[in-house]
Formats: sequence, structure tokens, C-alpha cells
Amino acid sequence: MFAVIKTGGKQYRVAANDLLKVEKVAGNAGDIVEFVEVLAVGEGDNVEIGAPFVAGAVVTAEVVEQGKARTVIAFKKRRRQNSRRARGNRQLHTAVRISEILTGGAKPSKAAAAKKEDVAEASAEAENKPARKAAPKKAAAAAESE
Repeated sequence: MFAVIKTGGKQYRVAANDLLKVEKVAGNAGDIVEFVEVLAVGEGDNVEIGAPFVAGAVVTAEVVEQGKARTVIAFKKRRRQNSRRARGNRQLHTAVRISEILTGGAKPSKAAAAKKEDVAEASAEAENKPARKAAPKKAAAAAESE
């Protein structure tokens, strides 16, 4: 079974256990990420094409590593003007291994990694809850001493 996914402004044809480098995706090595922008899913002659995406299709992948590509030099020169400029860029990329291609709203066998925003909100809530519980106890203790 194969799928065509869209990520980082590019399209990739993937199958299970494929290893590919995509534009940077949030996550550490070992995390599971989901690609929900699936353009086509199929096997052999049985191919389902989305408009624009296939409903209920998800591709899960495991982050293998985060890295940088080789340096690309952008060199500009104006002849006979003693003018030149060189700039380098190392594009960030993520190596992922495709785990599963799911259709029909099926759930992945491994849970996807929580987004950074969700983790930050959860930790903020965890920090605030004990502080709220401690305040009434202090107020009650102060009322008993009076």
C-alpha cells in the first residue's frame, strides 16, 4: 500500500518502512508524528484520490533524527565593480521512517507525540493547581490562629 502525503510544501509518495528526509517537523528522535494531509491512498489499481485530501486517511511516522542539510552558497558578483557577496544556508530537515498508512479513520498503534503547545499548557496547568490548593489551607490556618 502506498500514500501520497504533503508536508513542508512538498509531496512525497511513501510506503510502510520508507525512510525519507522532509522539511523540519517538530519532535525528537523516537517520537511518532502524524501526516494528515494525505492526497492519495492505494494499492495496485485500487487508488483513492482526495479532493484535496482523502477523508479519514492518516500516515504515521517515527522521527529518526533531526539534522541540517549541506551548506548551499548563494554567491553574487558584479564584474569590474569589486563587489561580491556570499551567503550560506543550511536547511533544517527531519529524517522519518513511515510506520503505518491508515484509512477509514483507523487509530494508529502508537500514540502521536503531543505538540509543544499542548505540553506547555499541561505543564502550566500542573504548576497552577498545587498553588491554588495551598492558598485556601493557608487562609484556613490563619483563621484558626485568630
